[in-house]
Amino acid sequence: MAVERHLPIVKNLVCPNEAATQDLAQALASAPGVGQAFVALHGDLGAGKTTLVRHLLRALGVEGRIKSPTYAVVEPHDARLQGQPLAVWHFDFYRFSDPREWEDAGFRDIFASPGLKLAEWPEKAAAYLPVADLDVRLDVHDEQRHISLTANTVLGADILEALAG
Repeated sequence: MAVERHLPIVKNLVCPNEAATQDLAQALASAPGVGQAFVALHGDLGAGKTTLVRHLLRALGVEGRIKSPTYAVVEPHDARLQGQPLAVWHFDFYRFSDPREWEDAGFRDIFASPGLKLAEWPEKAAAYLPVADLDVRLDVHDEQRHISLTANTVLGADILEALAG
């Protein structure tokens, strides 16, 4: 019998150092369903959004330089999940301002396709984005990352459940 879950579900963590952030990324990479998730990352400049994404991409087998998509808006990556190829798109909507760019760049098609989508500054494109499976809020206090993970969908709840296990 399935356990009834009421969404959203929130999990709060403290990452006292870089290694703890890397451990969180590794746990996310191992969570069932993460390969089809949309993860929205929120936080001020310097809170660690890109750092968490880089650790997650490394945990998914991405090699070489991982650059921030601040100017390009999106960077595609070829990753591996449980030995299988995985398409990953890393978005940074910090400079996003023209709604025509959404259609012209094919973002609608990317979000409709299989694979993991990671979006920094999602509030800049909120009118165009689907509901995030997982919202990740990063804040820095006393040199520690305080991370709030909010599951908005059943897939997001499954990912959070895997993190708790």
